[in-house]
Amino acid sequence: MKTILVVEDEQTISRVLAVYLQHAGYHVVQAYDGDEALRLFHENCPNLVLLDVMLTGKDGWSILEDIRKISACPVIMLTALGDIDYRLRGLNQGADDYITKPFVGEEVIARVHAVLRRSANVLDTDNSKQFGSLKINLDSHGVTINGKEVILTPKDLSLLIFLTERPNRTFTRDNLIESVWGMDYEGSDRAVDLAIKRIRQALSKWPASQGEIRTHRGLGYQFCVYEK
Repeated sequence: MKTILVVEDEQTISRVLAVYLQHAGYHVVQAYDGDEALRLFHENCPNLVLLDVMLTGKDGWSILEDIRKISACPVIMLTALGDIDYRLRGLNQGADDYITKPFVGEEVIARVHAVLRRSANVLDTDNSKQFGSLKINLDSHGVTINGKEVILTPKDLSLLIFLTERPNRTFTRDNLIESVWGMDYEGSDRAVDLAIKRIRQALSKWPASQGEIRTHRGLGYQFCVYEK
């Protein structure tokens, strides 16, 4: 049974989410403030986190940042702030999806299923790829540069794997949305740009002489390999 950590300081909303998630077959752990959320995250190693932005004390942005320092666990942000700037901020910091309040319980479950499905797909192979000092282990879903671990979110890792399996080919945003995010994705295609930005930052120690993710203006993105 997969474990979902719900971080929501409004207890009524937290209880409603817990009921829907438990009915869908998940084990639910509930936290009502930021400090408790991080403690329960370490204690339970959840498969996914539903994280409210506006919390008492430590806010959701800070918790997301702390999680991303140590884990690629999928995170879905919950907030009453539907402005596009808030959505982009969450995606830029490594959130996997974004749900605006008020929400329908069935939608939350559908999005949880979709995010977990995408993260699970990363584990479907049992080999590895190496491009110079960059190594991607598709069995353990680990990425290293010169043996040092690189932390990526599940979605960013899915995007990187998709590109590395098709080196030196150019893909439009629409191509990548359909192939990596899936047909059920309803957000902006800016998510691709933000994910590429995060991947480039994560791979900053990968020598440019060995490869890069190149932008072809007006065309899309390409994983260029100069040395395998």
